[in-house]
Amino acid sequence: MSMIRLLLAEDQSMVREALAALLGLEPDIEVAAQVARGDEVLAAAREHRVDVALLDIEMPGMTGIEAAAELHRELPGVKIVVVTTFGRPGYLRRAMEAGADAFLVKDAPASQLAEAVRKVLAGERVIDPTLAAAALADGASPLTDRERDVLRAAADGSTNAEIAGALHLSQGTVRNYLSTAIQKMVARNRAEAVRIAREKGWL
Repeated sequence: MSMIRLLLAEDQSMVREALAALLGLEPDIEVAAQVARGDEVLAAAREHRVDVALLDIEMPGMTGIEAAAELHRELPGVKIVVVTTFGRPGYLRRAMEAGADAFLVKDAPASQLAEAVRKVLAGERVIDPTLAAAALADGASPLTDRERDVLRAAADGSTNAEIAGALHLSQGTVRNYLSTAIQKMVARNRAEAVRIAREKGWL
């Protein structure tokens, strides 16, 4: 039996160690590398020559979705399983667009995660059925890439001038993007628009 070399990317050390211990009990899976940051995924996958990367979404340095896109571009042979605490349908769509082969909620049993790892290596796609149904019901994000960038920049309370400086846009353009994003989210203000977009997994 050939061993499946797995990379585990999860910022909460207790969760990561528990997952590593449980998956390590599988006879055909070896946890070859563990990282706590999204921006460490690619280097670790290269160094340890992994077959599958198991990525959490919420990580410092880079989100799991951004890490998945980078991994898919640089090491297309590595299969990607995205796991998340947040069953947000928008996350599923974005993860698949980034090149993920599987998308599961984190509280799935270890045996289910192990089975997903085997299935993606066999060329299958594995998607949590509840999330798949919710994603279809919710539809695609109505936000353009630029509107998403501006809304994300506004999330920490930055002023229009600060957002304009950070994104190399004029203040008027920032105002327009924010106004459109607020309308699309059917929100009263930017803070509410950020909250709604986050709940949908569109940010």
